[in-house]
Amino acid sequence: MTKNNNKDFVNKLWKFFTSIKLAIFLFGLIAITSALGTIIEQNASYEKNLFILKKLVGESAAPTLYEILNTLGFMDMYHSWWFITLLGLFGINIIVCSLERLPIAIKHLKISIKPLDTDKKAFPIKKELNLEVSIDSLIEPLVQGLNSLGFKPKNNIVKENIYQFYAEKGNWSRLGVYITHLSILIIMVGAIIGIFGFKGFVILPEGESSDVVYSKDGMPHKLGFSIRCDDFDIEFYHGRDIPKSYRSLITFIKNGKEVKKEILQVNKPLKYGGYTFYQSSYGMLPHVKGTFILKIKTSKKTEIITKELGESFNVYDTGIVGTIKDFSPAVAFDKNGKVYTYTDMMNNPGVYIEFTKNGKIIYSAWILRRYPTTWYLPIGIIVEFVDYWGVQYTGLQVKKDPGVWIVYIGCIIMVLGLYITFFITHKKVWVFVKKNGKHTTITVCATANKNIQSFEKKIEDFLFNLRRK
Repeated sequence: MTKNNNKDFVNKLWKFFTSIKLAIFLFGLIAITSALGTIIEQNASYEKNLFILKKLVGESAAPTLYEILNTLGFMDMYHSWWFITLLGLFGINIIVCSLERLPIAIKHLKISIKPLDTDKKAFPIKKELNLEVSIDSLIEPLVQGLNSLGFKPKNNIVKENIYQFYAEKGNWSRLGVYITHLSILIIMVGAIIGIFGFKGFVILPEGESSDVVYSKDGMPHKLGFSIRCDDFDIEFYHGRDIPKSYRSLITFIKNGKEVKKEILQVNKPLKYGGYTFYQSSYGMLPHVKGTFILKIKTSKKTEIITKELGESFNVYDTGIVGTIKDFSPAVAFDKNGKVYTYTDMMNNPGVYIEFTKNGKIIYSAWILRRYPTTWYLPIGIIVEFVDYWGVQYTGLQVKKDPGVWIVYIGCIIMVLGLYITFFITHKKVWVFVKKNGKHTTITVCATANKNIQSFEKKIEDFLFNLRRK
């Protein structure tokens, strides 16, 4: 009795997981929750997602909705137990459905096409052609025509003066759906493995390196190599304080040797050692003394100099001495022409330089990095403000996804499975050739599991070519 009850339970459970309705329901649920997970930024700050929810449901309802969604795990949805459970149930559903139906598909795959006793059966495609030629003269062009359609025909004598040619192709296309099922399972495995990867961040001041990055909880994570920010630069739209792009010159160091040096930009991540690095933020370091990089041009020479605030430099072969007197990360002038700093970020960096000759001040001015017109000085030299180095930092997001290559493999297999499923057709054809008085009658019977109109057109072209020959 207990064995029967257990057997009934297993059968009911098996039948439950073979349901196509269950597959549609689970797939729909995964799609809906994933869509919600793209609207709500995963692992983002409270303020950022609250702002998004306020746009969707209004000021009053947003805090309550945030608490509900946070409790349900939507703020880190792809690591939540219920989302992994959904993936697991969907995976079991696919496996059980495949195991239920695959043996039948394999059984049909082993069944080869057989000759027919007669051509009178109903077929989706049935064409007839009468020609005043002998049967023997038709055999070779008929076989060639079937070969051109991709068939390798077999022949059979039905009875006296009646020949039959039959062939099939694409029988294995019925496996396309199961290849697609396999690809979905591979992608899901890769996604689940990716959940156990690493996501973190690191702040790198210009000129400094680190072999440690930090998780969202602030826990250190050893990279096994070092990453150094050699330089950070930001480009603004002309005449505006809106960033156009920002980029970091990054060097990867392994065992004390520089192994890779590249520019990291927004939407153009760098990969090294199984990690992916994304340009995510930037800023100014407080109370840090940097180095000014200036390019000095005279009629005779161009040179690049590096100086700190308060230091002086000689302009080649002119007797002019420049002294760096002041710096501002964001120079602005009020209506009276007085200089002020409008932000502590490097939005419009400027350096104030005083020029003397023979101990007398001959010129002084603010030289702005973003405005080349300020570089051309009336004392006959050009002073380009190249950079103020060592005062900025770059913020990098760091990600390691050990399942990404499994996902890529799954995607490739899915493309293959979908191509087989939708574009490879299982076709069967029988061609009867019989003598009918002075005429030879050719009857073509054919079937196709998809794209039948296209196959019918090819049969018509096949008969048309026979008529011409």
